[in-house]
Amino acid sequence: MSRFFATGSDSESDSASEEEQVQRAPTTAFTFSDEEEETKRVVRSTKEKRYEEIANLIKLIRNYKKIKDMSSMLSSFEDLMRAYQKALPVIAKEEGGQTPRFYIRCLVEMEDFINEVWEDREGRKNMSKNNSKSLTSLRQKLRKYNKDFEEDIVKFRENPDQDDDEEEEKPEEVVEFEDEEDSAVAFKKAGSEASEPDTSKFKKNVADGEEGSESESDWGSSSDSESTSSEDEGQYQNIRERFIKKVTDKEEEEDKAKRKEQRKERKEKERKKKKDEDDEEGEWETVKGGVAIPSEKPKMFAKDAEINVAAVLKKLSEIIAARGKKRTDRREQIELLHELQSIADTHNLGPAVAVKIKFSIVSSIFDYNPKVSDAMKPEYWSKILERITEMLDMLLNTKDMIIAEIVSEDAEEYETPPYKIHGCVLTLVERLDEEFTKLLKECDPHSNEYVERLKDEKQVSTIIDKVQEYLERQGTVSELCRVYLRKIEHLYYKFDPNVLKQKEGELGPDVITSVQVMEKLCKYVYAHDGTDRLRTRAILSHVYHHALHDNWFQARDLILMSHLQETIQHSDPATQILYNRTIAHLGLCAFRHANIKDAHNCLVDLMVTGKVKELLAQGLLPQRQHERSKEQEKIEKQRQMPFHMHINLELLECVYLVSAMLIEIPYMAAHEFDARRRMISKTFYQQLRSSERQSLVGPPESMREHVVAAAKAMRNGNWLACNNFIINEKMNAKVWDLFYQADKVRDMLTRLNKEEALRTYLFTYSHVYDSISMPKLAEMFQLKRPVVHSIISKMIINEELMASLDDPTETVVMHRSEPSRLQSLALQLTDKVNNFVDSNERIFEMKQEEIKGTFVTDKITIDKDKIGVVRDVIVIEIVIEKKIEIIKSLNIIYVGV
Repeated sequence: MSRFFATGSDSESDSASEEEQVQRAPTTAFTFSDEEEETKRVVRSTKEKRYEEIANLIKLIRNYKKIKDMSSMLSSFEDLMRAYQKALPVIAKEEGGQTPRFYIRCLVEMEDFINEVWEDREGRKNMSKNNSKSLTSLRQKLRKYNKDFEEDIVKFRENPDQDDDEEEEKPEEVVEFEDEEDSAVAFKKAGSEASEPDTSKFKKNVADGEEGSESESDWGSSSDSESTSSEDEGQYQNIRERFIKKVTDKEEEEDKAKRKEQRKERKEKERKKKKDEDDEEGEWETVKGGVAIPSEKPKMFAKDAEINVAAVLKKLSEIIAARGKKRTDRREQIELLHELQSIADTHNLGPAVAVKIKFSIVSSIFDYNPKVSDAMKPEYWSKILERITEMLDMLLNTKDMIIAEIVSEDAEEYETPPYKIHGCVLTLVERLDEEFTKLLKECDPHSNEYVERLKDEKQVSTIIDKVQEYLERQGTVSELCRVYLRKIEHLYYKFDPNVLKQKEGELGPDVITSVQVMEKLCKYVYAHDGTDRLRTRAILSHVYHHALHDNWFQARDLILMSHLQETIQHSDPATQILYNRTIAHLGLCAFRHANIKDAHNCLVDLMVTGKVKELLAQGLLPQRQHERSKEQEKIEKQRQMPFHMHINLELLECVYLVSAMLIEIPYMAAHEFDARRRMISKTFYQQLRSSERQSLVGPPESMREHVVAAAKAMRNGNWLACNNFIINEKMNAKVWDLFYQADKVRDMLTRLNKEEALRTYLFTYSHVYDSISMPKLAEMFQLKRPVVHSIISKMIINEELMASLDDPTETVVMHRSEPSRLQSLALQLTDKVNNFVDSNERIFEMKQEEIKGTFVTDKITIDKDKIGVVRDVIVIEIVIEKKIEIIKSLNIIYVGV
């Protein structure tokens, strides 16, 4: 009865089921139910499948050749090359490595056709732009591809009329079976009989232009047995007759029942014994969990194959061709390349082949990590260091070897010197340097792992030196600039104590220091760089290195002459980070040289923002929501500097606050009653104000509290307390011991504290004294008399102190020019009146009215007779009488209203 209809006669149901089974889509390989037991499947060998694919593509190419569709012909040719690449293991196994004659025929026909079209210039002119472009590409690719088949093509041209199938092969029986058990038996038979598949039909179809992908056995009736199906193929030549054939014999029904019983008996046996062949990988083993693993690695070459340079390079290109594809096993690719390298070394194929393979190994190791942002695994890192070192040693030891991007792949030479290889060593080293930075950033900076990984920098620097040596021998100017910059970036942040020893005369001038090496490298980049970026980074690194070694004047002059501060905002983020780091070290260098104002000016822009950590790329501050997206955070994390290159932020902040204290406290004392007093350092002023707001101030604990306490002591003129707050055991451990030659820094800081405390004392208490003894001041602040004399003289010259010096008695005579409290209030009032006049004049200018009055900024008195009212606005006419110094000396200032 039909499985689709509930009712109907027996004959109708049989015929209906026959027809439905033929038209139905085939079921998947793992669903074998009783209802579908009559559905047939066809077993085809790997050779048949591969040859069929090639035959179909050759047919397509011939069709496109007839209509001269070059674009489609090019794409089909590329597919053909890939199909042949897949079929290579089958050809090596079945044909003994001999290229099939029908494939060579196709290549020869294409070559002749393309040469004919290429010579027809008029025909080419009439081609479309796309076809013309495709013709050029196809011609180049075919010429390059045919080089691998030169011998076979020559043999074919000698006897082109010979038939493609020289030896008649037995046609492979197309075995049809109905379920899993039959399939297992078929595989078993196929394994025991070493019969070759019938490829003659594909070749014949290619020659005749017919489709070879379908055979009559694919359309067989599902009710036929294996024996009857093969007989029917000879008996029924008409396909229509086979479709409408009806099977009603009782014998066949009995045979069908017997087969069912036999299948049940051997079901368990066949499941255990069933084995299959993979398309390319040879034998496979069935393991627990249904995962198949290869029992043996695929062999690189056949046993009797001749291993020469061409064969190794061909195998290398095959392995590299799989690079970047979706299902390529990267680990296996690296292992294959290592195996190929050992084969090449065993047969001594020359240094060029060895370098080429090592170059490919390094590239494949770089590609092993799928994520660009993640660091490389440590075991692969050690491998890549070894391979690059070996490759560079071979390059340096072989004089007649050129490896460069300008060498095309067609012009490569591996057998006779001078050897030529396509590639770029510098790119590999730059990638290696970036991977090293990623490795360091991924480690915990406070762990032993970071220290172990940091030891590899010596090896990385050695590799850069070897590349530098190679490029100096046969490299371009731009490549030399790039490799010099890599060396500069590994050198600029490292401190060399020999530089300071050489300054002090402990070492002779013959000793080469890092400053001299930097000078040489940077000057070459300045002179030969064609891009602004390399020159900018070289200048910043050079300034950083000078500042690190206390070459203040060289660093300052170089940064000022470069004018980078005007254009740095247009640079890339990495260069801006380097600029911030350079300016920070420039400020520290100025501080060590006691140039407090320069140090403050360098550090103020960094410290005012409150984002020093981000500006120096030493970490990310926690942000509120929606202020930084995940992508931005990821990008900023990639820009972070490795821990060993960090600048101590507490040291930086302390230097900035101490510099601000030494400038701000004397200024505040000098302008105590000035209403327009400006803030020099906003950050320091905020720290001071927040401390003053506290009702109870305990002993200082943090670095900031120590600086604030020192500032309060300096304001009172107590230099000793100020110095003890800044220089003590806690501050030494946190800050000052981090400086090289820390004792010199502490001595310099003590001297500055004394001098600024003296200035503050004179500003604060000068109105109390008629005269002050300079020896007494020198004793109070423990300064030498010439130093005290110099400080007071500068204050008098700059009109900061109204006094004069009496040299015979060594005293400072005060002029009592400082105003009293009432006089200060009167001066503030005059400032406010001046502001009032200014606003009044602006109002009248807007209304285009004439104003009666004159205005002078700093020398005023007010006359009450000169006051009038115009349009309800008071106008004050100011009359100049005397200088401001005379007004300040008056006991009473008369102000009329």
